[in-house]
Amino acid sequence: MQAKETLFADLVQGRAQQFQVPLYQRTYSWTEKQLRQLWTDILEQAELLESGEKATTHFLGSVVLAPSPQNEATFPRWLVVDGQQRLTTLSLALAAIRDHIADDEPDEAERINEEYLINKRKNGSDRFRLLPTQADRAQFAAYVRGLLSEQAAGGAVAAAYGFFRRKLVEAADPAAPQVVLRIEEAITSRLTLVAVTAERADNVHRIFESLNNTGLKLSQADLLRNYLFMRLPTRGEHIYETYWLPLQDSLSNDELEQLMWLQLVLDGDDRVRRQDLYAAQQQRFERGEVSEAEIEAYIKELYRRGALFRRLLRPEEEPNAAVRAHLHRLDTWQAQVTYPALMLLLDRRQRGDLNSADTARAMSYVESFLVRRMMCRVPTNNLNRIFQAVPGQLPLDMPVADGLHQLLSAENRFWPDDDELREKVRTAPFYKFGRGHQRKMVLQRLEESYEHPEPVDFAAAQLTIEHVMPQSPGDEWLRMLSEDAVDGESPEDVHSRLQHTLGNLTLTAVNSELSNHPFERKQGLLQGSHLEMNRRIAATERWGADEIRTRADELADRAIALWPAPLRGVGRAERSRDWNLVHQVLAVLPHGTWTSYGDLAAFIGSGAQAVGNHLANTPGVANAYRVLTSEGKVSDGFRWTPQDAGGDVRSRLTDDGVRFTANGAADPAQRLSADELASLVGEADGEEDAAQRAPESQGEETRVDQFYAQLVAENSDERRFFRRLAAHDSPETVDAVRVLFAHWEELGGSIQWVGNDTMSSAFLTLDETIAPSRWTSPMSLMPGSGCAGSAHVAFQTLAIHEPFTDHALRTEFLRRLNELEGVDLQERKPGPDPSFQLSVLEKDRNRELLVEALTWFRDRWESRGTD
Repeated sequence: MQAKETLFADLVQGRAQQFQVPLYQRTYSWTEKQLRQLWTDILEQAELLESGEKATTHFLGSVVLAPSPQNEATFPRWLVVDGQQRLTTLSLALAAIRDHIADDEPDEAERINEEYLINKRKNGSDRFRLLPTQADRAQFAAYVRGLLSEQAAGGAVAAAYGFFRRKLVEAADPAAPQVVLRIEEAITSRLTLVAVTAERADNVHRIFESLNNTGLKLSQADLLRNYLFMRLPTRGEHIYETYWLPLQDSLSNDELEQLMWLQLVLDGDDRVRRQDLYAAQQQRFERGEVSEAEIEAYIKELYRRGALFRRLLRPEEEPNAAVRAHLHRLDTWQAQVTYPALMLLLDRRQRGDLNSADTARAMSYVESFLVRRMMCRVPTNNLNRIFQAVPGQLPLDMPVADGLHQLLSAENRFWPDDDELREKVRTAPFYKFGRGHQRKMVLQRLEESYEHPEPVDFAAAQLTIEHVMPQSPGDEWLRMLSEDAVDGESPEDVHSRLQHTLGNLTLTAVNSELSNHPFERKQGLLQGSHLEMNRRIAATERWGADEIRTRADELADRAIALWPAPLRGVGRAERSRDWNLVHQVLAVLPHGTWTSYGDLAAFIGSGAQAVGNHLANTPGVANAYRVLTSEGKVSDGFRWTPQDAGGDVRSRLTDDGVRFTANGAADPAQRLSADELASLVGEADGEEDAAQRAPESQGEETRVDQFYAQLVAENSDERRFFRRLAAHDSPETVDAVRVLFAHWEELGGSIQWVGNDTMSSAFLTLDETIAPSRWTSPMSLMPGSGCAGSAHVAFQTLAIHEPFTDHALRTEFLRRLNELEGVDLQERKPGPDPSFQLSVLEKDRNRELLVEALTWFRDRWESRGTD
C-alpha cells in the first residue's frame, strides 16, 4: 500500500477516471452538522485566499482506494474502500457551485463540470467521475447531470446539495462575484487528503475490516453485506438490484440482521448469537472455497425467506385468516423469541410440507405454550434457548404440527397441563405475572370466547385491567371479606390472597369511575358494559371469596378450551418451581427487611401453612428465619435445620438490620408485602423481553446466574426506586417506566441510579460507546414522596454539553416531548427544569413518542463528529 498527501483537484482531475463506491458500502449519511462544519472550514480557506495569505491548508481526512476489478489501462477505476462520505460531499458542493453560476458564467460552470464531475467523452455510468453505491446512484447522477426533474425528493444526497445551494446564496456578493469561485478554489486546492492506495494483490476485504470492524459503527448486517458483495465481482450488480435492494427496502437494518440470524438458525445452528452472526456466517462460507454461485444462492434464499419474515413483523400481510389471527396475537404478545419456530412453520408450509390449517394448529401450540407458562408463572429465562432449538430438534418421523406439539411437551419444557392451569387460575396472583400487554391479551381472548353477537372492537377500545374487589378496599369491602375468612384469616389476609387472582380481574374503559367503590355501585357501571364478562359479574349479588373462585373456575374452563394442553406421557417438569421462586426471592431480601408466611403464600399463590411446612422441612433456604408471622413474631413452629448456622433468631434479625418494637415485634414498616416481593424478582419477568430484543445475549445459565448475583451484590438503589414508585403510582405506570428503561438501553443508553434514605432518582445516561469519557442525561425520573412520580428534563444542564449548547436543539427537544398527550413543557430562565407526570407513559402512543424523542436526542449526540 502507498500513502501520500494530495488535494481534491489532484486526486480527481486529469485524464478520464472513475471512483466507484462498492455495493458493500453504506449509503451517504452526512447530516447538516457535518455539512456545517465543512462549510465553516471552506469559508475560512476562501477568506485566506481572498486576503492573499499563504496559510497552511486544511486537512480533511483520508481516502483509501483499491484497483477495481473493472479497471482498464485507458480508463482507471478505483474502489473507494473508505472516504466515500468526503468525496460525495465535495462533489455535491461543486455541483451546487456549477449550478449557482451557470446563468452568469456558463464557461466556468462547464469547466467545473468537466474537471471534477464528469468524464466528457464517456457514456452511461462511465460518465461520472464518482459513482456512488447503488442506493444513492440515481439521485446523485441527477444532480451531476443537472436534470432537476429527475431528482427524487428527500434523502441525504438531496439534503446536502440543497444545503450548499442555500449557503452559496448567503455567501454570494453581487459586488464581488469572484467570491463563489474562491469557494470552489478552496474546495479543490485548499482541502488536503491522505490518499492510501492499495495494490491489486492487497486483500481489500481485510483492509475494509481493519478500518470498520471496530464494533462501534457497523452492525452485524452491515459487515455481512460487505462480505457478501466483496465476493461478487461479476454478479454483484445483478444480485443487488434483483434481490438485495428489494429486501433492504422492505426491512430495517435491525430486521435484516434478525433475518440473517434466523437463516442460520433455520439451517441448524441452534447456538449462534446475533452478536456473532457475521463471524458465524463467514466461518460457514470459508470452510471451503466459496464461489459466486454459493453467495448468490444464499442471498436468493434470504430474499425468499424475507417475504415470510415480513409476515411475522406485519401479520396483516398473511393471506390465511386463521394463521393471520395467531400471528396477530403473537405479535401483540411481543413474542419475538418464538420467531425460529414461526419461521420454520411458514417455511415448511411454503415448501408444501403442511397446509394452512396445520400451520394454524401448530401456531396454537406455540401460543398456548407462552400463555400457559405465563399464567402459571413459569420463569421465562430459557425461552430463547427452547425456540432456537426447534428447527434442529423437530422430529422427522411425524407431521410438522404433531412434531412441534410433541417437542414442546417434552420434559423440562415446563408446559403446564390442565390441572396446573386450573389451580393457578384459582390461586395465583395473575396481575403480577408477565407484562401488562400480555395480561390484557389473556383477558381479551377470554372475553372473545363468549362469542358475543356484537363483539367489542378491541383495537379501538381504550380498555385497562380492573380489580373488581379493589386493591385498596374500604370498610364495606373488609366487612364483607370478614365473612369469607377461614382458619383464622383476617379480612386483610383474604384480600391479599385473592385481589390479584384472575377471578377478580376484568377489562373496562371506566377504570377511574369504578375506582374503590363498593360492589353495589360497581354493578351498575359493569351492567352497562359492552363486555359479556362484565355483565356476568354485574349479575352476581355480592363479590367475595366464593364468587371470585367460582368465576376463576369458569375462566379456567375457557382458558383450557382456548389454549391446547401438552401431550401426556412425553414427560413433564416437577412441580418444584414455585418453591424455587420462594428460594430466589428470599435470597435477595434487602438488608433491614422481613416478610410473613402469608405474604410469601400470596406471592406464589399457595397457603401460609404450606409455606411454613416447606421452610421447616427444606434445609439450606437462605434467609428462612426472616419469614415471620403477620404480627412480626417468630413462628412457634420455626426450627433451624441441621444444615443451618442456628443461633438466636432475634439476634440474627437484628444483625440483618431488622428493628423491633417495644412489644417485641418486628417493625411493620420493614415488612415486604407480596407485591414488594414480586418487585424484587420482577426483572426476571423481563427475561423473555431481553431474549426477544437480543438473541445474541449470553448463554442462559450464565445470564440467569448473573441476574441473581446482581440482585444480591448490587446496591439497592434500583429496588428502592421501584418500591417508592409503586407506593404512589399505579402498576401500569410502574410497568411503563420499566418498558421505557428497556427501550433506552436498546438505544445504547444506561440507567444511573441515585438514592438514599429520603429520595430516589433514575438518570437516563448515554453509554460510553456513544459518549466516551463523559456522559450526559436528557432527563431523570423521580418517584414522588406522597405524590405521583415525575420526569425532569435536564434543560439547563444540557446547555453546557455539545451539541446542546445550541439553544435551537434544546427547544426542539422540548417540542418533541410536548407531542406527548398531557405534556406541556415550558422553558424557564431561571427556574426548575420542566417536568411531567410519569403516569402519561401508561398510554402506548405516549411511550412511542418519548422513545422517538430520546432516539432523536441520542442521534444528535452520536453525530457530533464527522467522518
